Amino acid sequence: MSPATYARLRMTDPDRWRTAALAWRRWAALAGALGAEFGPVAARLRAAWSGATASAVADALVAFRRRIALFRVLCWRADQVLSEFASALARARDLLLRARGRAERCGLVIDDRGTVHGSSPERPGVVAELSAALSLAATADTEATTRLRSLVTAGSPGNTAGPSGDSAPMPRPDCTTPPAEVRRWWDHLSPDRRNWLLATEPAALGSTAGIPAADRDVANRLLLDDQRAAGVDEARARVEDGTVLRPYLMGLDVSGDGRAVIALGDPDRARHVLTHVPGMTSDLESFGGELTRAERVAVRAHEIAPGEAVSAVLWLDYDAPDFVHEAWSDRQAREGAEGLRRFQESLRVTHDGPPADQTVLGHSYGSLVVGAAAAGSFAADRVVFVGSPGVGVDSAAQLSVPAWSTTSRSDVIQYAAVSPDSLVRDIVLAGRVPLIGPAIAFGLPEDDLWFGRNPSDPAFGARVFPSQADAGHLGYWDPGRPALDALARITAAQEPVTRP
Repeated sequence: MSPATYARLRMTDPDRWRTAALAWRRWAALAGALGAEFGPVAARLRAAWSGATASAVADALVAFRRRIALFRVLCWRADQVLSEFASALARARDLLLRARGRAERCGLVIDDRGTVHGSSPERPGVVAELSAALSLAATADTEATTRLRSLVTAGSPGNTAGPSGDSAPMPRPDCTTPPAEVRRWWDHLSPDRRNWLLATEPAALGSTAGIPAADRDVANRLLLDDQRAAGVDEARARVEDGTVLRPYLMGLDVSGDGRAVIALGDPDRARHVLTHVPGMTSDLESFGGELTRAERVAVRAHEIAPGEAVSAVLWLDYDAPDFVHEAWSDRQAREGAEGLRRFQESLRVTHDGPPADQTVLGHSYGSLVVGAAAAGSFAADRVVFVGSPGVGVDSAAQLSVPAWSTTSRSDVIQYAAVSPDSLVRDIVLAGRVPLIGPAIAFGLPEDDLWFGRNPSDPAFGARVFPSQADAGHLGYWDPGRPALDALARITAAQEPVTRP
């Protein structure tokens, strides 16, 4: 172990790097405000002045605004690099502190050079944790240095017709192009060309499956300035946040109830990726609570396995039911399933290095969306159903990936979303048995639900994990409780604690 490396990691403060990342975000915001002032100036100029000179000045203003947009792209790229570096350093420090605590408990001593002294059966484990911490920090340092150097050499593209050195650019993809082909097209472009396209055509790239998350984030942040709708202010506040995990804005649509796809931590660089699919009444105005739930899983997973990066994605890119009468139909779930399949496929093809371990979690009606997606070919390693009204199939064997499930004893879903046959049987029982009939009929949870067998019923065939009895329908993500711990362990590809 390098003494300098050990001492540096022990003394480093990841928040200093987060502060540096925030400074770059603020530079981007300042440049955006400056660029916005030129729009009205150009409009007034055209209204009051005409001729060749006026046109030349107007064109110069447009070009200047594009250069400002390009500057903002580079600012956000620096922000991304520094944010991910800070997150990696924080995880490395957690590993180091874990090793130091373990050494102290078993009577070992770690000196200022990082050497472990003493004899104990725990000594190999302590050494291994220290080595893992230093390796993680060294890898993060190398990656951050390389990425920052590429930004230093980035300039405005002199060739906007195609990638440098390529006289025959690949055909531009459209909305029907598979994500893998989109990724090949994007990789075929030079870095300068990619930055220029993001600065000048963000609307065409921000929600395109097959474009890496970091690039989609830049495009959508540029588009965010022009969005004016309910819920956008909260979305803007959340993407400007990032005190723990930096938000990546992978999609935003303000039409209708609104849609948003936000990743916490770069999913293309994470070892584990959780996609969180919310249920009924989810929209742009209320997405903050769902994003917090996804974040809690990622934070807890990092606590459990600090050596591996975790990204949590809130995928609110379907028309979630607004009212009960809409939730009785699976139409919106089936339509959403197509988009979810494409999104998961995109995560696979944009990931750097070996494939990530991917978990897709569906809550309430969102579990039906996930079930419909997993009934066919699905780019995921496992699905998790939480508080489900049924997932569209009656057996885990009908899904293409392994399934986990939990439903709290106090979750109203298993009482309210019963199947038509079960409802008829309950009504008959309530009428036949005097006094206690209604309590017997409607006071016990049902396994035959509106959209199929309860996936938390052992007969369904999913792996059932415990959740606290008082979780209700929304308490599965309460900090310090069994359900959240289990969700985090499953996301980190670990076995959850099975005791209730």
